[in-house]
Amino acid sequence: MTSRPDIVPLAGIARSLSHIAVIGNALPRRCGLATFTQDTVSALRGRFPDLTVDHYAMDDGTDVSYPSEVKLIEAAEPLAYREAAGLIEASAAEAIWLQHEFGIFGGDAGAHILTLIERTTLPLIATLHTVLDKPSASERQVMERLIDRASHLIVMAESARAILRDTYGVPAAKISVIPHGVPDRAYVEPDSAKGRFGLEGRKVVMTFGLLGPDKGIRHMIEAMPAIVAAEPRATYVVIGATHPNLVRQEGEAHRNSLKVLAMDLGVADHVRFVDTFLDYDDLLDWLEAADVYVTPYLNLAQITSGTLSYAVALGKPVVSTPYRHAAEILADDRGVLVPPQDAGALAEAVGGLLSDDMARAAMAAGAYELGRDMLWPRAAARAVALAEKAIAAVAPVIPAADTGRALAPDLTAVRRMSDSTGIFQHGIYSIPDRHHGYCVDDNARALILLCRAGDAAAGEDFDRLATVYAAFVQHAWNPDASLFRNFMGFDRQWCETEGSEDSNGRTLWALGTAAAQGRDRAMRDWAIHLYDHTAYIAGQLGSPRARAFAALGAAEVLAAHPGHAKARATLAETGDLLHRLLVAARRPDWSWFEAVLAYDNARLPEALIRAGHLLGREDFLTCGLETLDWIREVQTNKDGDFRPVGSDSFGREYAAPLPFDQQPLEAQAQIDACVAAHAATGDKRWLAAARQAYGWFVGENDLGLALADRITGGCHDGLMPHGLNRNQGAESILALQLANVTISALPFATARGRTARDAA
Repeated sequence: MTSRPDIVPLAGIARSLSHIAVIGNALPRRCGLATFTQDTVSALRGRFPDLTVDHYAMDDGTDVSYPSEVKLIEAAEPLAYREAAGLIEASAAEAIWLQHEFGIFGGDAGAHILTLIERTTLPLIATLHTVLDKPSASERQVMERLIDRASHLIVMAESARAILRDTYGVPAAKISVIPHGVPDRAYVEPDSAKGRFGLEGRKVVMTFGLLGPDKGIRHMIEAMPAIVAAEPRATYVVIGATHPNLVRQEGEAHRNSLKVLAMDLGVADHVRFVDTFLDYDDLLDWLEAADVYVTPYLNLAQITSGTLSYAVALGKPVVSTPYRHAAEILADDRGVLVPPQDAGALAEAVGGLLSDDMARAAMAAGAYELGRDMLWPRAAARAVALAEKAIAAVAPVIPAADTGRALAPDLTAVRRMSDSTGIFQHGIYSIPDRHHGYCVDDNARALILLCRAGDAAAGEDFDRLATVYAAFVQHAWNPDASLFRNFMGFDRQWCETEGSEDSNGRTLWALGTAAAQGRDRAMRDWAIHLYDHTAYIAGQLGSPRARAFAALGAAEVLAAHPGHAKARATLAETGDLLHRLLVAARRPDWSWFEAVLAYDNARLPEALIRAGHLLGREDFLTCGLETLDWIREVQTNKDGDFRPVGSDSFGREYAAPLPFDQQPLEAQAQIDACVAAHAATGDKRWLAAARQAYGWFVGENDLGLALADRITGGCHDGLMPHGLNRNQGAESILALQLANVTISALPFATARGRTARDAA
C-alpha cells in the first residue's frame, strides 16, 4: 500500500476543445440549477455541433427518472465522486465545466465535489452560483480549495467578482463575468399571450420560483390592496411549487398562510397561485403574459436569479428588491428597485408602471435589448473560449533527458530501506518510516530481487541483506497456525498470528525463487527445505491472485527440479482453477478471470503461461495468452502508453478501468508476464509489450512524469491525478528494481520506448 501523496503539478499539451464534461444537476429534477445546467448543455450542443458534451448530474436519491444520456453521481456517496473522476478522466474529455452550488453536493458544505475535481488532471472552469462574503469555516475551506483547483471562475454579477477578490483574494484575471444565459424569443405583447391562461383583460403582475419565506411574496400580497384600488384589473400571479425542503418540514403551511393573507386583505380574487414546477417552455409562455415582473426577495446577498434574467430577456419591466443580481441588471433605469419588506414601496412602484403605458413600454424595450447580450449561445461561446484558454495555459511536458531509456539495476534504495531485521514497508519521501514496521510481503519481494539481480547484487553487503530477508521469511512461519505471518512492528513483535492469503502466496513464490536462483548452495538448500515444508498451503488459498503467486513459486521450483511432485501439482491445480474462473466470468468484451479488475492483474495470465509452458498444457498457454493480450489492451491509453489499472477501479464489475491511482506493482507484473509470454512463444510482440510497460516508470505515461529516481534507485509510490505520490515505499522500489533486472536482460534494453515498440 502507498502512503499519503505529496502532489507534484501535472503537465499537458495545449489544444483546441473538442470534448467537455459539464457537472451540475439535470431535468426533470425540480430546481433552478437543473434548468441552468440543462440549458448550458443544450447551448453548447447547439452552438458547437462538433463538440462532444457529457452531462454529469447529482442524484439526490429522490427517485427522479433522468434521461439515459445523463450520467448520474450519487450525491451522498463519497466513492461516487471518485468513480466519476475516473470516468471523466478516461472519457477523452479535455476540460470540465462545473456548476457549483453548495447545496447540491454531499458532505459538509458540499465538500464531496472536491474529491472529484481534485482527482482529475483536466483543466477546470467553474461557474459559481453562490458567492458568500461571510462564509462559514467549512464553506470557506470548500471555496478556497475549489478556487485553487480551478483554471478560471465564472460569476454572473460584478458584485460576485468583487467578493472573490476581496474575501478570497482571487486575482482579477482569473474571474470572468458572464451573465445568466437566456432564451432567444421574439418580443410578445403581453395582451396577446394572456388568453391561453384565462387572464384576458387583466393587468398581470408576476413572480415565479420555488415558494419559500425568503421570496418576499407576503409583502407583495400586502401591497395588492393599494395596487387594486388604483388599477382594479391588477392580478398578482405567483407561479411555482413550494420548495421541496419546506414541504418536508411543514407541508404547505407557508402557501396556505399566503392564501389566508390574501383573503384577509380582500384581494383573494386578485391573487392567483399556480402550484406547479413549470417546464422551461411553459415558464416562458407564462412570462410573456406578464405586464410587470416582481422579485421581492429578502436575501439581498443573492448573486443570481435565473427567473429575473428570463424576465429581462422577454422584455418585462421589473420591480425588485436590491439584491445583488437585481441591483446590477436593473441599473440605469432598466427596472425599479425598492427596499425589502416594504409593501408601500412595492405598491407605488408596481402601481406606477401599471398606470403608465409609455413608461412601461420604454422599460420593456430596454430590458429586451439588454437580453440580446445574454443569449445562451453567447454565454456558451464565452465559456468555451475560457476552457480553450485553460487548456492552452497548461505547461507542455518536458521529458527528462533519458526518458525512454531502461535503467540498470541499482539497489541503493533497497539498502537504504533495510536494517538488520528486514526491509521497511513505507517511506516518507525517501526516508524509511519506522512507524509501520515490516511485512513478509516486502521481504519476500526483496528476497526475489536479490536472487534475480546477479552482478547488481554482488558483494558481502548484499549477501548479508539476502540473509536478512531470508531470516525474516523463516521467522514469519507460524507452525501453530500453519501459515506465514505478515505484519511486524518496529519493536520486532508480530502484529498477527497469520497473514493474508496474498502474503502467504508471495512467500511461497519467494521460497521457490530462492530454491531455484538462490545466491549460493546454502540458500538454495534452505529455501527448498522450507518450501517442501510449507508448499501445501497453496492448495488452501482461495484468492486467485494468491494462488497465482504460489504457482509462480512452483514454476521456479519445477524449472530447477523437474521431478518435484508438489510443484507440478500446484501448477496443474492453479491452471485448472484459473481456466474455470475464466470460463465462468468471460463475456464477449471481457476476457478475464473475475468480474472486476484489481491489483497485480498480469500475475494471473503469467501463472497460466508459465504452467502451460512447463507442463506442456496447450489449454493453459492459450488461456494465459488470451487474457494477457486482453489486459494489455485494457492497460494501454490512447497514446499507446501503458496505463495501469488504477486503484479507483477496484471492485467495479464488468466496467472499464479508471486511470488513477496508478501504482508500480502493475507495471512490473505486466513486464514479467510479457517476458514469460515471449519465452513460451518466441513472439517478439511480447518483448515490445514488456518495453511498453517499462516505459511507464521512466515517463511514458499519462502525465509524462518519471516515477523512477535515477539518482538514488528509488521509485515514487504512484501516479496520481495531479502528479506523483513522492513517497518511496518498499513495494515501489522493489517493483522498479525487479523491472530493471528483467528489462535490462532484453535485447533492446537501451533503446527508446516508442522506437522499440514500433520496431517490434
